[in-house]
Amino acid sequence: MRCVIARFPFDLTKFGVLESMKGVKPEPITGESVIIGRTHYPVKQVGEVITRQDRRDFTGGEVTRAMARLGFTCRSGQETAPAAPVAPPLTPLENASALLGSPAPLEV
Repeated sequence: MRCVIARFPFDLTKFGVLESMKGVKPEPITGESVIIGRTHYPVKQVGEVITRQDRRDFTGGEVTRAMARLGFTCRSGQETAPAAPVAPPLTPLENASALLGSPAPLEV
């Protein structure tokens, strides 16, 4: 696939990206990321490896668009892990019962 990153044209393939990133240790993710194989990489690190350009020369959006078009899973920096399930709200009767506490067990 032909794409333009930092005003330079590149012919990228999914296999080529996989080969380029093989053996590359991922840096800590602070924003956008790409899943290559089973590893999460920062978008800027991937762009630097596949284009051999300085990270300041391109945007994360350019690399994200190219990786998404190649079929890689891309994640934005705002995505977080799923939150814990929220309990349904209490009815007024359940709320009053919770405020008063449960009755003490009867002794026989």
